[in-house]
Amino acid sequence: MKSSHRIVQHACIPRAITNKDVLCQAKSGMGKTAVFVISTLQMLKEDPENQDIQVLVIAHTRELAFQIQKEYIRFTQYMPNVKTEVFFGGRNIHLDQKALANHPAIVVGTPGRILDLIRRGWMKVDKLRHFVVDECDHIMESISMRRDLQDIFMACPVDKQVMMFTATLPPETKAVCLKFMKDVAVSARNDD
Repeated sequence: MKSSHRIVQHACIPRAITNKDVLCQAKSGMGKTAVFVISTLQMLKEDPENQDIQVLVIAHTRELAFQIQKEYIRFTQYMPNVKTEVFFGGRNIHLDQKALANHPAIVVGTPGRILDLIRRGWMKVDKLRHFVVDECDHIMESISMRRDLQDIFMACPVDKQVMMFTATLPPETKAVCLKFMKDVAVSARNDD
């Protein structure tokens, strides 16, 4: 199983850290999360003066968002200036406003809540450098989540890296994912 992790990571990380768009398909548990966590942290401008959100990770459920945040926290334990926050619907939005006042460099959240925070003007994504969608198949299959994702995408700078990860990638979903990307560097597959 560890060699399968390496296959996905060896295929994606070198391309991701050159700031190219990445579409990665691999079965669950094959190390996709590590690809974007390690890649985005490698490219992060760790500057205590920088108060911009640099990385935005979209997840289809709050459970997945928390899981991703835990991975970022695990990998940033020796990077004291890098803050990560998680946002999802169903909790008091003023807690989110307070969390944004901490100036996280990395934001993880569900599409509806992220879009709400952007529309309120509380979440500034105009300096975003990395746009990541985990389990993109689930988001693309939901009309409302896909619409929210498109609106979030449009609020971000044109010149950003896009990385999408999924366990399953039907042709119609792949076609939609590719519309978000330019110059896709790799489409890694691990069907074993």
